[in-house]
Amino acid sequence: MTTEAAAQKIWDYMLMHQGLQKADVILALGNQDTRVAEYAAQLYLDGWAPLLLCAGSGSIHHHKPGREQFIGTTEGELFAKIAMEMGVPKQNIIVENESQNTGENYEFGIRELNKRDIDPKRIILVQKPYMERRAYAAGKRWLPNVELIVVSPPIPFQNYFSDERGGAQFIHAMVGDLQRIKEYPKRGFQIAQDIPNEVWEAYEFLVAQGYTERLIRE
Repeated sequence: MTTEAAAQKIWDYMLMHQGLQKADVILALGNQDTRVAEYAAQLYLDGWAPLLLCAGSGSIHHHKPGREQFIGTTEGELFAKIAMEMGVPKQNIIVENESQNTGENYEFGIRELNKRDIDPKRIILVQKPYMERRAYAAGKRWLPNVELIVVSPPIPFQNYFSDERGGAQFIHAMVGDLQRIKEYPKRGFQIAQDIPNEVWEAYEFLVAQGYTERLIRE
């Protein structure tokens, strides 16, 4: 097995390939990749939902490389700014700018919807490609009775893997996310997801190769 093959195996597992359907809300989950905001905004402009909820503070991550654009603002606020620049009306954007992780994206995002008496039956979740499955698993923990459709910007695997600036960090993050898919249901953070043996073997290979920066330590 090679590093690229192992990473591709996990990437393929993380993608859920859910088809778009009209929804009540588009939820852009907080992260450092602003292409998520662009894709979420485009989905709004294409008429998939009448509201766009941009979630995330991310301030605990501001010290990390590649997050310079968030200094002085939040993920939710920057995502909303990008959406407005693309033509999404301000009155159709809800900003949640306190959450620091995926679970809080949902917890605090739901709070913002409740403040406005919005009770969605179907939500389109937008996240990075390699976080689709974890976004879904966490979402079903918080919204068990809401239909969730998770999508991501159509960015090929090779674009991440070959990026000299972020390629290694993307693998560290993906390995950490796969570990969380296995461990977080035990802690009540996510619903359980089956992990095929070959996917877990790819995880173990990458851990042995040193891709451990994002693993749970405790």
